[in-house]
Amino acid sequence: MTQSLLIIEDEPLLGQELLRHFRREGWEVLLSPSLEAARAQLLGRRFEPQAVLSDMSLPDGNALDLLEEVRNAQIPGEWVILTGYGSVPDSVRAVKLGAYDFLEKPVPPARLDLVLAGALRSGRAQVRLAEQTADETRRYAPARYLGESEAAQEVREMLTRLAQVPFSALLIGGETGTGKGLAARILHYAGPRADGPLVEINCAALPRDLVEGELFGAEAGAYTGAKGRRRGLLEQAAGGTLFLDELGELPLESQVKLLKAIEDKRVRRLGGEREIELDVQLVAASNRDLESEVREGRFRADLYHRLSVFRLDLPALRRRKADLRQLVPIFIAEFNAKAGRRVREVSDAAWARLEAHDWPGNVRELRNVIERCVLFAEDEQFPLRWLQLSGGETPPPSGDGLWLPLDGTQSLEEMERAIVAAALARAEGNVTGAARLLKSTRETLRYRVEKFGLGRE
Repeated sequence: MTQSLLIIEDEPLLGQELLRHFRREGWEVLLSPSLEAARAQLLGRRFEPQAVLSDMSLPDGNALDLLEEVRNAQIPGEWVILTGYGSVPDSVRAVKLGAYDFLEKPVPPARLDLVLAGALRSGRAQVRLAEQTADETRRYAPARYLGESEAAQEVREMLTRLAQVPFSALLIGGETGTGKGLAARILHYAGPRADGPLVEINCAALPRDLVEGELFGAEAGAYTGAKGRRRGLLEQAAGGTLFLDELGELPLESQVKLLKAIEDKRVRRLGGEREIELDVQLVAASNRDLESEVREGRFRADLYHRLSVFRLDLPALRRRKADLRQLVPIFIAEFNAKAGRRVREVSDAAWARLEAHDWPGNVRELRNVIERCVLFAEDEQFPLRWLQLSGGETPPPSGDGLWLPLDGTQSLEEMERAIVAAALARAEGNVTGAARLLKSTRETLRYRVEKFGLGRE
């Protein structure tokens, strides 16, 4: 990567001397004799320097005013300000605006080289971060939630509206595999916090005895094994978004502390004595019916109501099968590129099988099936034999048995759901009767009925 520098200096002799010096040092340098000329270069994106070396007082204004415009426009790059006389208010303002350094003239060349070398390293990091954020913003625009069905269009419209709202917390609902992670990334990168960090965590993957240390942080010695200070996920997401997937797995005692952190906008590390201010947007997701969890006492009502002020429910793929005609070619193209395949044609028979299946694993299952078929394809034809799909949902029980596919199209959780649904159907919806068939307790089966949303069906 080249090292680029913009010099803003109205004294012709000094400007030319700086220009020649830094060009000899290998910089790509542009000299602007006024703020107006520099403004045209920077705000017009004609020149995008990693560092700016500017005199503070120029005939047409103060360089700090231009620095403020550049910061408001979110243009990356470090600024080093030169001034003929020190001023405490100006130096304080320069620091607040994020200037890299504030130097009084005359500056020894060695000192100036050292400061600009540091500014270059920091400026390069800013440019890379800005480019990465721009790429993610393009990648996770609301339009990336694909589909032409009415359900998909409603979700896209909701994502667009939510991305324009400075919400503090939001709840995403939907079955496993419906794209809750994608929705969370769209809300972050399409929203006003796109320049901040996006921190993602699956609550089900957190060890129960370490949940609070992960979320809120810990000081050295706060618990066994805490050898140093640890910043919690809420701190790490400062200025950005924290995405808590599978929120329903969070222990009740941790839910209390999470609610307090959201309400107070501050957090205290485990073993810490002071509270830390928080500026974070919280997006939570769960494939459980949290309303039922609240009724059963397994999820706190106050946290649920705080999160569900803004709510987004993602539809199951079986409710928008019309979108298969758009999703399947996109997944085929993705895996063609990854595996060097050239699948082009999907037969009518393959489409019939794809559209007959009810996709209990939703878009995640669809993507996995397409990956398998593309990897096993021998020519341009989409291979029907590797679909390995049933004609629809799991067939109803026959006699005293139940048919379950062992071809990888259903997860263990999906099989458990099918078993419970079949037992309920056999018992004509009576939970006690279904529990008796499965040799289980009524309470255990009711929990699974609520977990899988079978009570609504």
